[in-house]
Amino acid sequence: MEPIPVVVSTVLQVGRPFDPVGVDPTVGLGGGAVGTFLSTLVVGALLLVLAPDWTRSRMRDVARNPIGSFAYGVVALLVVIFVVVVLFVTILGIPFALLLAFFLYLAWVVGAVIAYLAIADRFVDVDDDWVVALVVAAALNGVLTLTGIGALLSFCIGAAGFGTLLRG
Repeated sequence: MEPIPVVVSTVLQVGRPFDPVGVDPTVGLGGGAVGTFLSTLVVGALLLVLAPDWTRSRMRDVARNPIGSFAYGVVALLVVIFVVVVLFVTILGIPFALLLAFFLYLAWVVGAVIAYLAIADRFVDVDDDWVVALVVAAALNGVLTLTGIGALLSFCIGAAGFGTLLRG
């Protein structure tokens, strides 16, 4: 075996199909959808068990004014991201930036779950049995994760919930 043909075939990857990532996209999408479904289910269950009145109040708020909540959420998200980036530029601000980014992520997740619960409540219209609404909200979030346009819609729903959460 001569070294030149081995090097040429290795460098040019002759005879191998092109796969830049080495991951099947359907596995990534499916795993993301399952993860999104489960996280929405768990966070929603915690919200409904630990703070049911507060959760229902926020759900009513996001259902009453979704456009205002969306605008507030997007502007707040942009401002907080800018602050996090500025804090990262300073060496001493990195721990604060990490902490702020973590709390931003938690607030986004809680706000998105509240918005999905509000949508699910409109679909199933249950009074005290929130299990069905919670499963519908989690399924809606999981299914939207599977599609390309669903990611944009999921962002808009999350922004509306985030804005409602920050408006208090």
